[in-house]
Amino acid sequence: MNLDKQIQLLINDAPQDGITPKVVAAIAPGLKLLAKRLGHLQYYILQSLEQEWVVTTLRSHDELHHEKRVIYAFPTLEDVVASELEPQLVAVPIPITLILFQLIALETVDSIIFFETPGDTTNGIEIHREDMQRLIQVQLQQSSLSNTPSDYIPPDIA
Repeated sequence: MNLDKQIQLLINDAPQDGITPKVVAAIAPGLKLLAKRLGHLQYYILQSLEQEWVVTTLRSHDELHHEKRVIYAFPTLEDVVASELEPQLVAVPIPITLILFQLIALETVDSIIFFETPGDTTNGIEIHREDMQRLIQVQLQQSSLSNTPSDYIPPDIA
């Protein structure tokens, strides 16, 4: 599914409350810009059987108290299998724009690491949640919704 269709699906699936579809449309250019920097239209995300995305906690060897919580996004199903998939997990293909959009709402996650090259799960592109939130704020300020109070982002946007 191309990026335009993915964005339209996000808009269509947004709560029809009069504002959320407009917010999604306003941030669409930012989502598309970021999605174009990544190499795939969909990635595989590990999920539990309860459909919760698998979060991995990474700790620095040098600074033991420094940790971050990430989600891995794999370019192919084979890459997921090669990462020694646990029996109670499933790999689900998810459109790139939905992954980026969900990152906004994942308060317990610091970033998503996108593995771009099939067969290489050691080098990835990390998209930080804070950067995604800043991008969204800029998109909203540049949109026609800039008259809307900046603190009004629907709580169920993602």
